[in-house]
Amino acid sequence: MANRKKVLVLGGTGAMGVYLVPELAALGYEVRVVSLDNVVSDHPHVTYVKADAKNIDYQKELLKERFDAIVDFLIYSTEQFRERYDVLLGNTGQYILLSSYRVYAGNDVPITEKSPRLVDASTDQEFLATDDYSLSKARAEDILAGSKYTNWTMVRPAITYSKRRFQLVTLEAPVVVARAMQGLPVVIPKDALPVQATMSWAGDVAKLMSRLLFNPGAIGERFTLATAEHRPWGEVAEYYKEIIGLNYVAAETEDYLKILGSSKGSWYQLAYDRLFERIVDNSKVLRVTGLKQEDFMPLRRGLEKELTALPKDVTWPDASPVWTRMDEYLAGR
Repeated sequence: MANRKKVLVLGGTGAMGVYLVPELAALGYEVRVVSLDNVVSDHPHVTYVKADAKNIDYQKELLKERFDAIVDFLIYSTEQFRERYDVLLGNTGQYILLSSYRVYAGNDVPITEKSPRLVDASTDQEFLATDDYSLSKARAEDILAGSKYTNWTMVRPAITYSKRRFQLVTLEAPVVVARAMQGLPVVIPKDALPVQATMSWAGDVAKLMSRLLFNPGAIGERFTLATAEHRPWGEVAEYYKEIIGLNYVAAETEDYLKILGSSKGSWYQLAYDRLFERIVDNSKVLRVTGLKQEDFMPLRRGLEKELTALPKDVTWPDASPVWTRMDEYLAGR
């Protein structure tokens, strides 16, 4: 294909990027991926570069070569984004900001793109004084919306599971999957068991995101990227039990937070996301992309697909402090 559109993916080797990059290549784009990982491309139109993509000087040099679109998976503080947005948006045709569905407050069921955001609706002054993930993402949105640029698209993915990314309430794979594989129980907060959660397969999120690129209906718009399927956390825990034999133990929220450690961020993630009813109205993104709800992977089947594909010798990031506190809690019950 002559004159292929060039897409730059910053931080594109993570949970969503591993599905988005091949999706973009299949759509006929020339794709450049910059991340800290060593990856060798197996596609003639995909190039991987190992570099610190967040470094502002590197970004300025990189963007001297103009890209038709940028998909940005990097996590910035509010000030980091304020320093960079002009460089990013001024050197591309379309910039996709990876925000998060965590920006939403818990007021609306179901969530739509017009639902209140925590940064606007919260009365927790201690929380608002932080740059918590949910707040920094919302503030990045505000920076773009208040800028001179209109060539942006904001995407707010719900919880997204992928090849090595598996969530259970606020726990991730190095605890949930790794302990299950060793026959060890996992502690989760009993308050979360009846709460509805929305978890989307990364392959579906990649399809949605790829179809927002170069789409006139996506310019200057915000989209929640998610399936409309929602399940209580207790049912999600049962899926893990059926698929990988997970034994889970329900604990008081206070005990669960002690297991996670002293980080206030863990409390904010639990209180201001995982304990909210997260039911998504995804009609806007379906309308603009042309995809249908029936195109998406059902949660139970998607978890089974990804979990059964894990290599037997998979290694996980170190989560030993959480393991130690979890074992101590279980021993004391």
